[in-house]
Amino acid sequence: MTAIAVLGSTHMDLVAHVARAPERGETVTGRELRTVPGGKGADQAVAAARAGADVTMIGAVGDDAYGTLLRSNLEHAGVRTGLLHTAEGPSGTAHIVVDDTGAKSIVVIPGANGTVTGLGPGEMAAIAGADLLLLQLELPLSAVLEGARVAHAQGVRTILTPSPVQPLPSELFDCVDVLIPNEHEAAALSGSADPRAAAQILLGQVPAVVITLGSKGCLYAARGGEPVLFPAPEVTAVDTTGAGDTFVGTLAVALGERRPVPESLAWASSAAALCVQRPGASASMPYRSEIDAA
Repeated sequence: MTAIAVLGSTHMDLVAHVARAPERGETVTGRELRTVPGGKGADQAVAAARAGADVTMIGAVGDDAYGTLLRSNLEHAGVRTGLLHTAEGPSGTAHIVVDDTGAKSIVVIPGANGTVTGLGPGEMAAIAGADLLLLQLELPLSAVLEGARVAHAQGVRTILTPSPVQPLPSELFDCVDVLIPNEHEAAALSGSADPRAAAQILLGQVPAVVITLGSKGCLYAARGGEPVLFPAPEVTAVDTTGAGDTFVGTLAVALGERRPVPESLAWASSAAALCVQRPGASASMPYRSEIDAA
């Protein structure tokens, strides 16, 4: 079984469903509010666990009711939470607006996630013993960089989702094996709005890039080869929340099982397509049997 360590955020998602998102200064009436466990790190951990990996979550929740629920949700999915610490104060929250097209906008309040500024011996050992490390940017950058350094030193394959996008030090890129931005993040990091051009620029910093393009699929590029577009399955989206993290977590499992890249990307795309047809983030993520049957 593939062993995956996830160093990342855990949030409670407060999801408001509306016909259309409000413009600046505008108030609209929503039809439903849902409270759903989320956070990019936790979502990737759940996706990987449901896809068949042995997953360890590294991070923090608050000592509030949300923290209890967030931990329970991970454990219910089969994720190891011994390194998910409890910090004083509130858990992280994400305030999400989803419109009738399935598009979303998100405001994240870090809460306990902001206390994860470095790693202890247990966290370092978990990363060193994993087959892959999944990283995002919803924790303080100091912890992300330390985790990447540990993984790189131990030969652990590292996947970075650069979200929320921000300027990143070259030292972090030097420790990343696969970078998985969406098209907006790729443009911000590369300076090019064209995904193919962005991929080629980013290959100057990392060995491989997967740019997710929503309903258009994903663009894969690796050093020494031409970028290849892999189309996504055609489905009707209900809620795109968590789709990107489903893709990343499932892709990590496939790569850990040493599947060929085209097969791995197709499998991850099928998982993301199943996710967007259901409401919520972690609750919408498919199990391995569902992905295999898709």
